[in-house]
Amino acid sequence: MRWISTALLLISGAGVAACTSSGGMSVDTILQRPSMEVTSSIDKGEADMLAPPAEVMAPKARIAPKARVASKSARVETALAEEPEIPDAVPVALLSPEKPARATKALRRAVLYPRQFRDAKPINFGRASPRSLAVHGVDVSRWQGNIDWRKLRSQGANFAYIKATDGGDHLDPMFRKNWQGAAAAGLKRGAYHFFYWCRAASEQADWFIRNVPRVPGALPPVIDVEYNHESSCKRRLSRARVLEKMQVFMDRLEAHYGQRPIIYTAPDFYRDNLRGAFPNHPFWLRSVAAHPSRVYPDRKWVFWQYSGSGLSHGVTGKIDLNVFNGNENDWYRWTGGASSEAEMASAD
Repeated sequence: MRWISTALLLISGAGVAACTSSGGMSVDTILQRPSMEVTSSIDKGEADMLAPPAEVMAPKARIAPKARVASKSARVETALAEEPEIPDAVPVALLSPEKPARATKALRRAVLYPRQFRDAKPINFGRASPRSLAVHGVDVSRWQGNIDWRKLRSQGANFAYIKATDGGDHLDPMFRKNWQGAAAAGLKRGAYHFFYWCRAASEQADWFIRNVPRVPGALPPVIDVEYNHESSCKRRLSRARVLEKMQVFMDRLEAHYGQRPIIYTAPDFYRDNLRGAFPNHPFWLRSVAAHPSRVYPDRKWVFWQYSGSGLSHGVTGKIDLNVFNGNENDWYRWTGGASSEAEMASAD
């Protein structure tokens, strides 16, 4: 037992030396230092680190994960690594349905299911009802529990945005299961990140990239920016700082996935920070009491979240309901005209 005590003393001494090796600062103090965040709008000298315009950019090499990873994220990353990589020359997702993507070859169209959702708190949108639009979908997270994706699709969920990450160290525990289940059921799928204002944008981008695979046919990634009154982060940044952090995050994702990220937001956050900003980015707008044109005047949008109280077979409890801004042909062109991965595999 004596050699064990000696070893413990040596390890303790090494730990103390490591904690005081940076000018006497503790490890916590060092880790809390903000990272240097640079955008193309701030320092043109860093332009080579940023993504070129979406219209001409091809995906870059996948960013390697950091050597030290939390055990849970490491397991998820290993499991998702089996998914196929995007080829080197896949065109970038376009900004809006008005500029449809050109399919490089004829592919079988995905089957679209009509909307059959119900709503616990139905709203009369009048002539501007989302029912008049053709392509409906959902967004989900751990709070929806175990989802029967095939049933959910048959009710009109033609696409799903799935909660992946928030901040720089949280992975939704249902992400991997939902990501695989949605694809197996034939839904178009995408992942979203809940942005945390007390964490460096670059660290959050790296965390999302580490956990969300780059696969053919996936929808563009989403940055979710809104006020969260239940968050431990109570910081309210200036508009300029908000836009700067968002740009850093989105530039990194665009360079990695070869798709311009979509911005999801809510009315109060949009009013304070985003009005008139990011004219070349697609928007996904929350508006559960009126058409987006009344809540977000002059803002073009790709997705509209029209309910937070949807009800559907395949899900226990409530679910968010969304719709795509366009008809069936717009949807096929905007998504490249391809069926989902599962449907393409079954057709071979």
